[in-house]
Amino acid sequence: MTSWITTPLSYGFMQRGLLAAVMVGVLCAVIGCYVVLRSMAFLGDALAHSILPGVAVAYLLEGNLLIGALGAALIVALGIGLFSRHGVVKEDTAIGIIFAAALSLGIVLISTMHTYAVDLTHILFGNVLGVSSYDLRLTALLGGGVLAGLLILYRPFLVVSFDPVLASTLRLPEQLLRTLLLVLLAVTIVVSMQTVGVGLVAAMLVTPGATAYLLARRLPGMMGLAALIGALSSLCGLYLSFYLNVASGAAIVLVATAAFIVAYLFAPRRGLLWDRWRSQRSRTQTSGSAGVPD
Repeated sequence: MTSWITTPLSYGFMQRGLLAAVMVGVLCAVIGCYVVLRSMAFLGDALAHSILPGVAVAYLLEGNLLIGALGAALIVALGIGLFSRHGVVKEDTAIGIIFAAALSLGIVLISTMHTYAVDLTHILFGNVLGVSSYDLRLTALLGGGVLAGLLILYRPFLVVSFDPVLASTLRLPEQLLRTLLLVLLAVTIVVSMQTVGVGLVAAMLVTPGATAYLLARRLPGMMGLAALIGALSSLCGLYLSFYLNVASGAAIVLVATAAFIVAYLFAPRRGLLWDRWRSQRSRTQTSGSAGVPD
């Protein structure tokens, strides 16, 4: 058992991959709690695919793909906030318009390349085992910035998300806070690009948070539990990918999905089997009471 755990750690690429995967798992899980509670899953998926133009431009200019993706993600996030700012266009409509435009632009740019199928595959499906020391430092820097922003703005985000009336009473800048949350989400997606790829990043934003939602009753507890689930899913998924020789990003997402299914079935108070047991117990008690003579 000890050998099973330590053997992968003898490789430098596995050490870097594990660190990156755990950092991304925690980051996606924490901000994913807002994604789950505010029903922003479509937004996360749209932002993930909207970074393709930035990746394509960076590739054509022989620049850093991560920097290109970050620039595109920030432009898309700010664009969504701008179009939906005055309420003339609803946020989901703005997301759909910009998502389609950015994705189409990315496809047009990528189609002009002759080697994109090989060189950009890891953008779509992730390549956590190819994380360099530079990528690791950049992931730590950007991920730490996002977590710091969520910590500093925890109370304003909480009020704006769950009590708009109180937010108006306190004169909180609701639109600015929504835009900041979009920006933090965009940065998170870019950070996760190397680990799980744009095709699977939405799953890591939603699944650990949804699992924690079934198990926790308050947001701080939900965030802490989601972070733990995200980290363990990343760790276990990477080990499985190493020994089974399968795609690491997909393995991480499948482990997180398995954790969700277990919670969905057995979670106290909210689990499916728990609910059925409680209903059965209630019917039994009712039948027993009805059978007792006055």
